[in-house]
Amino acid sequence: MKHNAQMVADMSATPTAPVPDGTIREHNGKRCVCYDGYWIRHYDVPANEDVARRELIDQLTKRVFHHTEPGINTPGYKLKDAREAYDRQTEPHRRRVNAAMLAGALLNRGSDIFNILFELRQRGIEIHYDNELLRECESCFLEAFDLGKQVLHYSGEEGLDELWGEPLKAFYMPIRDFYESRYIKIAQSMSCIDQIARKLVETFDGLPDFPGVRQRITAFAVAAKLESETMKTDPAIFHVWPEFVATGDDLYHFEPVMSPAGEFHPYAERGLDLIREGKKIIEWVAFARVPMPKTARNFLDRCEAYTADINLTAHA
Repeated sequence: MKHNAQMVADMSATPTAPVPDGTIREHNGKRCVCYDGYWIRHYDVPANEDVARRELIDQLTKRVFHHTEPGINTPGYKLKDAREAYDRQTEPHRRRVNAAMLAGALLNRGSDIFNILFELRQRGIEIHYDNELLRECESCFLEAFDLGKQVLHYSGEEGLDELWGEPLKAFYMPIRDFYESRYIKIAQSMSCIDQIARKLVETFDGLPDFPGVRQRITAFAVAAKLESETMKTDPAIFHVWPEFVATGDDLYHFEPVMSPAGEFHPYAERGLDLIREGKKIIEWVAFARVPMPKTARNFLDRCEAYTADINLTAHA
């Protein structure tokens, strides 16, 4: 594990001198690209764009369902049923869920069509841009993105509509441009992780019932940022993932100092709940690789309310 001073330094997003976005160089022993002051692990763009696009769309489709509410991974062949159910539904709450199910069917249908078109091209069958199936594929991704704005993260905290737009971007964009867009989102995710970690440190560092929690928060934030930048196919994941899990467990299982009677002070128990909540949010952001601004803002507000209540009690 890194020395504490080094871990604190790693949490800073600002380099010693401004670095232009897109700069690639060796940083901390790995090849990185810089965006918004963050050095992010860099990956070469695949040489075969057709294969890369097919794999991206397949992976991004699965990723959407991995990070969103359950029950919406509707097979593409059920698109007609999903649309009819959505059109019939009038009650707002239920209609939102039907919209999510329809979005799932559209995303799967678009991915299915793209896979079929890829197989045809691999067999030497030329597919023109005005091909009816290609237009339907595009239409499915567009409508899924629009309806996806109503879909919630699996925590129920907020929507992650940016995830629904990524298969569409992979469909449209040159692969090099898509990689660049992902680096930008990872930088934004790292910023969100740092924002939450700084607030946790600001809230609990120095409170007598929370000795040593700063080091655990910092270690987990560093590990979460490394997890967010690392592809699962990268051999580095065998170091990055255990560090992420271990530091997360250390933070989650932190316990405040007990009173002589063997009990937590009331404000300490409430603080522990906040620390565990912050840990979960950092985890969600690292997994999804997109920021969660609404969730983060609500959490920061709860931390500020906690600090205000402690100060009020101290001066009572």
